[in-house]
Order: sequence, then C-alpha cells, then structure tokens
Amino acid sequence: MNEFLQTEEAIVAVLKTVFDPEIPVNIYDLGLIYNIEVDDDKNVLIDMTLTSPGCPMADYIVEDVRMKTEGVKDVKSLQLNLTFDPPWNKDMMSEEAKLELGFL
Repeated sequence: MNEFLQTEEAIVAVLKTVFDPEIPVNIYDLGLIYNIEVDDDKNVLIDMTLTSPGCPMADYIVEDVRMKTEGVKDVKSLQLNLTFDPPWNKDMMSEEAKLELGFL
C-alpha cells in the first residue's frame, strides 16, 4: 500500500474518534470532513464543516481534529480549513450515521 494512502487512512481513523459532544456519531461519518489531502512532504490539508455555523462546540471540535491529526505518525503539518460551503445537511452522513440517529 502506498505510504500516502496509509497516512490518509490513519488520519481517517483518528477523525472517527472525534465527536460533537451533542451528537453520538463521529464527525467523519456525519459527513463533516469534506476533503483530506496529503502532499509528498506529509503536509496535510483538511477541509471540514460543522453541522451549523453557530455550533457552540466549534472550538472544541476543531481543536480535537487538530490535535489528533497532528498526532498521526509522519504528519509534518496541518492546514485545517473550516468552511460552510456547501452547507452541511443530513444527506452527507454515512448510512451508519443515519441508522444510528434514526434517519433510516
């Protein structure tokens, strides 16, 4: 397996341990992670959103993403972009998240 895929898979694994304290589903399965890129030097770019622009736990969630991603082996740096374009909606959730939250 290519080392960049290994790094990206490790990042996804740690992102699946980040939760909005108000929702019992991780942010990856909620569909809050829009993009993950790892360059040749292991610099990481993550584009993410929140369930709403006024999310009261925004600082907590963003800091948790930052700490856990920067803790992944070989990650040199992280650029974390918080965006609300496109706005998040429940259709972005994985099937597992929809099932857990009673949307299926």
